[in-house]
Amino acid sequence: MTHEPEAAQAFYGSVLGWRFDTGEVGGRSYDVILAGETAIGGMLGLDAGMREAGATPVWAAYLAVDSLDAASAAIRESGGELTMEGLAIPGMGRFALAADPAGAPFYVMEYDGATPTGEPQFPPPPGHCAWNEYAADDPDRAIAFYTGLSGWRQEGELPMGKHGAYRFLHHDDAMIGAVMPVGDTWMQPGWTFYFVVPDIDAGLAAIRAGGGQVLHDPVEIPGGDFSVSAVDPQGAGFGLVGPRKA
Repeated sequence: MTHEPEAAQAFYGSVLGWRFDTGEVGGRSYDVILAGETAIGGMLGLDAGMREAGATPVWAAYLAVDSLDAASAAIRESGGELTMEGLAIPGMGRFALAADPAGAPFYVMEYDGATPTGEPQFPPPPGHCAWNEYAADDPDRAIAFYTGLSGWRQEGELPMGKHGAYRFLHHDDAMIGAVMPVGDTWMQPGWTFYFVVPDIDAGLAAIRAGGGQVLHDPVEIPGGDFSVSAVDPQGAGFGLVGPRKA
């Protein structure tokens, strides 16, 4: 979600090589994000009413569900809320914008047919999301909420000493992300999505050149790649992951 779609397109196009198919949903600006020829996300323009209601630029995940109505009921029953309903993308499906019990935004979507991205690719190619990380004020509550809604499971963890545990999330046979306690990096609960780049240092240079902020030096992760956390020029947090070629 962004209040300046054209500026966001320029920034992420330079950092991740994305292209954009412009359009509208419900009278609001909504552009489909393309990594190569694959639709991997969307960019919703925040109108004046949304901004007045407190909406700010942020990344929000889409969770594919079999029934939007059943998922909406489950969200409410589990302490979340629906903040925008009755949305649809022609030829793709119905969706709603929700907030989890901690207030972090996400979408639920009932697709008309197969998802536009097809089956997930492992390892993800450049431009695709590789890791979904949730910083929680109550990790147990967050895990219960999302595993109950999505069919994910929590399995395994990495102790972080006084900072708690980094608890891994799985979907089918794939490890897709983790939940950790809120720390010093983000001041409120929410998701950070890490996107693949072919060269982490080139990605950092593009972030800085585009007016974004890199929050820490590249950190080596299992498998030999490196990750960084960043903030785009409009204040939305995101991350990059990729090899170090220098």
